[in-house]
Amino acid sequence: MQEIKQPAGPKRARLVIPSRSDLLLRNFTELIGGPMGTRSAPGVVSPGFFTVERVLIILTVAAALTGVLIKNHCRLNGWETPGQFYSTCYSDFPELFRNRGLGDGVFPFFTQGSSFEYPVLTGLIAGITALMIPGAGVNDARILGYFDVNATLIIAVWIVVVLATARMTRRRPWDAAMVALAPGIILSGLINWDMWAVGLLALAMYFFARDRLVLAGIFIGLGAATKMYPLLILGAILLLALRTGRIRPLLVTTGAAATAWLAVNLPVAGMNPSGWRYFYDFTEDRPAGYSSPWFAYNLIAERLNWQPLEPGTINTMALGLFFLACLLIALLAMSSPTRPRIAQLAFLIVAAFVLTNKVYSPQFVLWLIPLMALARPRWRDFLIWQAIEGLHWAAIWMYLGQVTSNGSTQHNIDMPYYVLAVILHMAATCYLMIRVSWDIWYPDYDVIRRHAMDDPHGGPFDGAPDRLRLDLGRPSASVLRWKDKSNA
Repeated sequence: MQEIKQPAGPKRARLVIPSRSDLLLRNFTELIGGPMGTRSAPGVVSPGFFTVERVLIILTVAAALTGVLIKNHCRLNGWETPGQFYSTCYSDFPELFRNRGLGDGVFPFFTQGSSFEYPVLTGLIAGITALMIPGAGVNDARILGYFDVNATLIIAVWIVVVLATARMTRRRPWDAAMVALAPGIILSGLINWDMWAVGLLALAMYFFARDRLVLAGIFIGLGAATKMYPLLILGAILLLALRTGRIRPLLVTTGAAATAWLAVNLPVAGMNPSGWRYFYDFTEDRPAGYSSPWFAYNLIAERLNWQPLEPGTINTMALGLFFLACLLIALLAMSSPTRPRIAQLAFLIVAAFVLTNKVYSPQFVLWLIPLMALARPRWRDFLIWQAIEGLHWAAIWMYLGQVTSNGSTQHNIDMPYYVLAVILHMAATCYLMIRVSWDIWYPDYDVIRRHAMDDPHGGPFDGAPDRLRLDLGRPSASVLRWKDKSNA
């Protein structure tokens, strides 16, 4: 009797397992039996209940509970100065609830005469969550309720970011564990609403990877209406459009982003022009913010009786340095042997903005964590960077404790140690930029491209040939491969 062959179903790709491919994580698995065996088939054999995404959700919830526990001193005793700094449980939510009228019924942008130093969508989130708190007036119970409501929503957005990151790289979903367990998010995720912008950008990148350009642009526009930094990814799309000659993705994504941003901002600008403009005026006129290089310089200048930098000078210098950094990134993108991946360019541009901006709040590290997981998923570099960011996180609270308490320096962190923490944070970020740039210049070091992938996050640019490339003495990847074969 002739054997009847069953029709073959869609072939599933095996997943890249960190315990096999990452030497650092391989060493950490000894307590649980060592790395996964070579005969196992992750992604092919069903794992049962504990799928990758379910495990990532469990890890995220565990990390989020740790982040809430860090704030527990203030949740139990209130957010009072300087105790909230010494206990490292500071959050902007209680401060804004008390001092911006949110607890008294003020709705940002809609209440005439109110001022709110954040973009429109952040103001809407702040106002809507304030309406969710029962009662009236400002008291400890309502302040705690406001923090808990915002913390719960941020944890939900965190899970969305993890899942979007996992689904962007088809064969490497475990890279999203960096986002799920990131110490930077555990320590700083509940300080402000930055996670909302991170979530919107993650969804934008997910839809861009799936060639859903209009949806990607909409989420970029909404992200920019929450925090301005998601707009920077359009710079990465511009560079890839120039290199590949594919201009349509740039035009469609930018057009959708502009439409979404205008749809959120124009009604508010027409209804309350001064309230809408306040964020931009505040950003331009504010002095150097804590932990920026400009603030560190002014601290040193004050100690040494040098001339401090004024806001106008800082604005000009910060913009000039960021523009110079973008030129260097563009030069790298247009001359590298292989077209860079979109996550690599996005990480470099956002990191350059973080380093040159006149403000660096501890929660800004959230902007870079998902991009790092997509651009260079190497756990050793990631953990070293996060450790240094954790050191800076502790230093800023100890320094603010000293500033607000006027206590003796023997019970506080003195200025030189705080400045040193800022320098270490900048050095760690620069180191990551160098490593990502190295992966672009020498594509064989890029762990993503080792697994028969080009740019899994690149959407319309994935697998696209070069149309424009600058020759700066570095041959293209095709020439390098031909030389390797001829030498062999």
